[in-house]
Amino acid sequence: MPLAKTKDILNHATENKFGVLAAVTFNFETIKWAVKAAEIEKVPLILLFYPGFSFHIPQDFMAYMATRAARASAVPVAVHLDHSPSYEIAVGGIKDGFSSIMVDGSSLPFEENVALTASVVRAAGVFGVDVEAELGLVGSGGNLDDMTNQDLFTDPTLANDFINRTGCDALAIAVGNAHGAYVKTPELDFERIKAVRKAVAVPLVMHGSSGIPDEQLQEAVNQGMSKFNMGTEYFKAFYDNLKSEEKSGDALGLLTNVEEPIIEFLRSKIRLLNPNKFSL
Repeated sequence: MPLAKTKDILNHATENKFGVLAAVTFNFETIKWAVKAAEIEKVPLILLFYPGFSFHIPQDFMAYMATRAARASAVPVAVHLDHSPSYEIAVGGIKDGFSSIMVDGSSLPFEENVALTASVVRAAGVFGVDVEAELGLVGSGGNLDDMTNQDLFTDPTLANDFINRTGCDALAIAVGNAHGAYVKTPELDFERIKAVRKAVAVPLVMHGSSGIPDEQLQEAVNQGMSKFNMGTEYFKAFYDNLKSEEKSGDALGLLTNVEEPIIEFLRSKIRLLNPNKFSL
């Protein structure tokens, strides 16, 4: 199957009211398991790579493995470079072969975020690469203020202006979600999600999906969010299953033994994000 465009997957998800799992990956196994889970469930998938993981594996290596897996998949799979903090890193993702990139100017003043995002959109448009941006600040789940301070949340009144001036293809929003492990159970602002959904036509993205209660994730889908980034829970499932097999004494056998339960974990998350039972 051809490498899917992230925008096409997310527009289809928005129209059909299902959430797309965007699985954070850092090696071949995390790619393979996510693709297998999506194939079994017969739904599209997005594979993510965070540029900060380049200390572990080069970004272009991950792009090559992920795009090859996407093209071999029986379901549409897109490959996305997540949270690029600069123009140079974002545009580097285009060179490496990602089908979409995120430029994260959320910590900048509004006008600077607009300028940075628009510059990346112009460059990406030359190559037909989709761009995700962030408005509002999705901070750390370890910081209670990031989860509760509404001054950091996405302002619906600015969202349409931001989209019109940048031309980005998807928008990550801050509505009580945060990255990493949460110090307190998050409480998503559904009224804000509804307001942003009404204000913009592009798909909406939930960062920090790990640790958000199931019923809140499903309500976010029903209120119009389409892409759900998940890394922390995926990595924990990987770790927990490896730990249970640690006495095997065989590294290859260990990875083989944990494959089935991790794929089942991913399938459960895919089903959770599909409350209206969409299937290809």
